[in-house]
Amino acid sequence: MATPNDASLIASVLYESFLEYESLYTRGAFAATVLTSDQIRGRIAEGRVWVALYRDAIVGTVSAVPKDDELYIRSMAVAPSARGRRVGELMLRQIETSALAEGYMRLTLVTTPFLISAIRLYERFGFQRIDGDRDDLFGTPLIAMEKRLRPRN
Repeated sequence: MATPNDASLIASVLYESFLEYESLYTRGAFAATVLTSDQIRGRIAEGRVWVALYRDAIVGTVSAVPKDDELYIRSMAVAPSARGRRVGELMLRQIETSALAEGYMRLTLVTTPFLISAIRLYERFGFQRIDGDRDDLFGTPLIAMEKRLRPRN
């Protein structure tokens, strides 16, 4: 779990992870995606924020917030230097384990259509596209996805 002291490192991971896609976002959507340290501290105070470590460095992050019977995943990012090491998959497994332990029946998220590798990861992990309640983020298109959870016996 992240602590407020991790906020600036998490902000760096978010920025590094999405920088190559900046031209595909609107200015407002990019700003909403690459959060500031203060915004991250706010998220840590309101919900769960995880970090992934590799050789004692933060190389990934994801947060989740409860919404009724679901756990909404947001701000998932893997530093470019750590891609291909299954960091995203490990973070999704952690979220699913936590969600099941707390009785959530589904995981939801939104992403952009140009984050093709992320979409493939989500689909491999069992997420399916759904009609979302938001079609865009400050003019940048969004795709809503969900994964229905089944309690493990």
